Amino acid sequence: MYDDVLVPTDGSDGTMQALEHALDIASTRDATIHALSVMDRRLYLAAGDEQKAELKETMKADAQSAVERIAEAADEAGVDFTTAVRDGIPYREILEYADDNGVDLVVMGTHGRSGRDKLANLGSVTERVVENTDKPILVVRMTDE
Repeated sequence: MYDDVLVPTDGSDGTMQALEHALDIASTRDATIHALSVMDRRLYLAAGDEQKAELKETMKADAQSAVERIAEAADEAGVDFTTAVRDGIPYREILEYADDNGVDLVVMGTHGRSGRDKLANLGSVTERVVENTDKPILVVRMTDE
């Protein structure tokens, strides 16, 4: 049922909480973990001309580091993995990657905000992925530990 499990990552510690669930699923089903980090092009395109190139390089290095963290954890768990870094609008790139790579399950984290915080963050990447795919998604509430 689950042969390919996508774990989008922004490099945060919260992503590692979602990864624990993904690794458990992947190890019991002999599935492959797909680690994906998306450089949000809106951030570097909004920067001044002098900063664009440097910001883009920094974002690329951060994205590569984020997928490498997942790759290391998957390797330690004895789970097959693949990594990718893309440039674009995060939720769109996640959806496209999932479709292009036959992903069976997407595992993502959310902060579980409520009240005013929830209203201010309605455009979250996780929410947009959930709203725009028919693939199964496991949303893990990230805790501050």
